[in-house]
Amino acid sequence: MHSSAVFLIEFGAVILGLGLLGRLAGRLQFSPIPLYLLAGLAFGKGGLLPLGASEEFVAIGAEIGVILLLLMLGLEYTASDLVSNLKTQYPAGLVDAALNALPGAVMALLLGWGPVAAVVLAGVTWISSSGVIAKVLRDLGRLGNRETPVILSILVLEDLAMAVYLPIVTALLAGAGLAAGSATLAVALGVAGLVLFLAVRYGRVISRFVSSDDPEKLLLVVLGLTLLVAGIAQQLQVSAAVGAFLVGIALSGEVAEGAHNLLSPLRDLFAAVFFVFFGLNTDPASIPPVLLPALLLAVVTAGTKIATGYWAAWRAGIPSRGRWRAGGTLVARGEFSIVIAGLAVTAGIEPSLGPLATAYVLILVVLGPLTARGTEPLVSRLTARRTKRRAERPVRAERAERTEGDGGAAPAAEEPRETVADEYDTLGRS
Repeated sequence: MHSSAVFLIEFGAVILGLGLLGRLAGRLQFSPIPLYLLAGLAFGKGGLLPLGASEEFVAIGAEIGVILLLLMLGLEYTASDLVSNLKTQYPAGLVDAALNALPGAVMALLLGWGPVAAVVLAGVTWISSSGVIAKVLRDLGRLGNRETPVILSILVLEDLAMAVYLPIVTALLAGAGLAAGSATLAVALGVAGLVLFLAVRYGRVISRFVSSDDPEKLLLVVLGLTLLVAGIAQQLQVSAAVGAFLVGIALSGEVAEGAHNLLSPLRDLFAAVFFVFFGLNTDPASIPPVLLPALLLAVVTAGTKIATGYWAAWRAGIPSRGRWRAGGTLVARGEFSIVIAGLAVTAGIEPSLGPLATAYVLILVVLGPLTARGTEPLVSRLTARRTKRRAERPVRAERAERTEGDGGAAPAAEEPRETVADEYDTLGRS
């Protein structure tokens, strides 16, 4: 009886605290993710107020949070959207993966963490935060901009790539050999391909089967189906998150819209719990030793994301200002970086990976909205200054030539030129 009372008090305090932090973030107009992570650090081991009885329940809630995050992401896109994006924007996806995954892998190897940690950290630095970026686009009123489809296409390709990447990471973290890892990847690709085929061909039939006019029944069916598929996927050593993502893709039309509206509050609740749980598993004392590598990695990958967005927008024929806006918007990392790092933390492959990922995400989830707002104005200002300096150079050179031609003497006073005002004055007199 006493333990259940302690559990209710602790868990209630966590939820209440998250609500207050969410309000604070809303007033300050930035993502609440860094505040949730800081709350987890405060409630975890080595924090200000460590949790006890409710930690196991928070772990289950965090897993549900990951599943709902990926489900809601899948609901945003249809299978036909994904197929068309693959056909038209795959070069941008390849450039994105090369520029942004490589720094993470190199950093892990330089720190001596080994190849498995290198693959994990590559994913942490590769994937942008769809949630933070979507909010930034809404807040800045850029949803109708010409560069926005390019940004969304890159995000879609990253999310689709997770269906391949997460099974690979899961197999590596489980210590599976080459044969078992290849089998896991083959199963994941086969399931993903099958779901995409069924969604394109029979999406309406699936949606009609799930559809219901009663919101309660729709919520129960969609949530139950998602958890069931996620559990089966995890049993097959395919990521549960991938299973949830594929369920979201398979649903379309009014069903997807209705499920999105019903599940959004649940998603926000359990996603917040997930970020807290990740912070719970990170000792605050372990962050200062990895703060410098995290800061260096954040600076480098902020630059590579800007380059990715600029190149993709240039390829789509977007003017220069839109290219810089696209690049600056893609900088933010968030939920998916933490999801990937969370898999490694649970597997226990490298104790410092969790703290580094936490510090890295904290830096970029704050820096991301700033680069989205400021990259294009900053570049425009620098370009204007450079243009002004170039324009002034011939004038200075001409003055220097005149001075040298006169033997170093001061130039003779020029006759006063007739100004516009003088011209109007002359016309008035006449």
